[in-house]
Amino acid sequence: MPLGEILSILLLVVLCATMLLGYPVAFTLSGVAVIFALVGAWLGAFDMIFFNAIPSRLFGVMSNEVLVAVPLFVFMGVMLERSRIADELLTTMGQCFGKVRGGLAISVTLVGILLAASTGIVGATVVTMGLLSLPTMLKAGYDPKIACGTICASGTLGQIIPPSIALVILGDSLVGAYTEAQLAKGNFLVEPLSVVDLFAGAMIPGLILGGIYVAWLLLVAFFRPKQAPAFYEEGVEIRKLMIQVVKVLIPPVFLVVAVLGSILAGLATPTEAASFGGVGAILLALVKRQLTLRIVEEVTRSTCRISAMVFGILIGASLFSLTFRGLGGDKMVHHFLTDLPGGFFTAMLIVMLVMFLLGFVLDFIEIVFIVVPIVAPALFVADISPIWLGVMMALNLQTSFLTPPFGWALFYMRGVAPDHIRTTEIYRGVAPFVVLQLVALAVVWNYPDLATWLPKAIL
Repeated sequence: MPLGEILSILLLVVLCATMLLGYPVAFTLSGVAVIFALVGAWLGAFDMIFFNAIPSRLFGVMSNEVLVAVPLFVFMGVMLERSRIADELLTTMGQCFGKVRGGLAISVTLVGILLAASTGIVGATVVTMGLLSLPTMLKAGYDPKIACGTICASGTLGQIIPPSIALVILGDSLVGAYTEAQLAKGNFLVEPLSVVDLFAGAMIPGLILGGIYVAWLLLVAFFRPKQAPAFYEEGVEIRKLMIQVVKVLIPPVFLVVAVLGSILAGLATPTEAASFGGVGAILLALVKRQLTLRIVEEVTRSTCRISAMVFGILIGASLFSLTFRGLGGDKMVHHFLTDLPGGFFTAMLIVMLVMFLLGFVLDFIEIVFIVVPIVAPALFVADISPIWLGVMMALNLQTSFLTPPFGWALFYMRGVAPDHIRTTEIYRGVAPFVVLQLVALAVVWNYPDLATWLPKAIL
């Protein structure tokens, strides 16, 4: 094995080890990459001329209009969170289901879908839903396992339901990897691919997944009614309830539909739609009398912190990618995946398994920036749809974030759950939803048209 490939394997090992020590990912990526680049240059296995591409890469990040949507979508999601829209939605929708068993759990899922369409941040959604809905569900007599499982599952929908920052970042990475793979095959008439295509591709699988959640909750409520009782306050007038529904439900639904609809219809780019969504979130907070200078300051600070984290990781991942390629690691991965017995099926299975395991220790953003540029070009040799691949990756990582014992959503849930709820109850509550996730993955794997039909239909 060439020295460069040996160093590239050591690079991956050292990177994983240093991340497990808890160092910030952005600094870990860049620091380890520079150290191995210097070692490789000293041993004659790396040409430092690769680092001449760093300025152009950073300029490309700065001038990438698609990535400008990231802080705008973050701002939109955080502002909606601070304006207490989720609180009002949960209460109102719980009343709308009346005496239907499991109605509150279904309300949590539907609100999770709505919040997922405004932010792709798993931690923020799970924490918000946990703080708002868990006390209400427990008070209504819900089994803690059902309550915790529902909140964790609905909180992770932000990974797959557009528009979310996770899909923006994944789409941008896939565009580069897909173009590179097509040019490597000698195809200079590359079929255009954009983040909008991934948004459209994720729409149907995301809604199907939400529908599967609701169907499961209805079955639980039917066969085990004591675990998911009805949530209904006596004396509520239908007329007042309808007025409340219009006041609470219509504005956020209109905002999400306007943002996503303008993107899918081609009326606005994701960046333009995200800016509209940010202004709309401000107006909603103003109408609900939740807009104060303190809230604006908190939202701005949170947006800057999250955006800085995203772009810091992106810069570190660029350094890592250059070093890994310079050592010949990309060719090594390509040959490994393409030479596997079983062809594409085995390669795809291994990639999905690796990403699933990485989801236990890394965030979605980190995995996309590190793994996708390395493995995607090798998978594109099989002439698969990049949209389908993106949807599969998003569903896979969402499943990882839910799976005990290391799923991120479970840690967030543990942080907001009261002490009398045991960790094992959270694990048992989320287990059925993990099975539902695997079912959704299998369905999309076997029926790629679920991910590719809508992008073709809106062309």
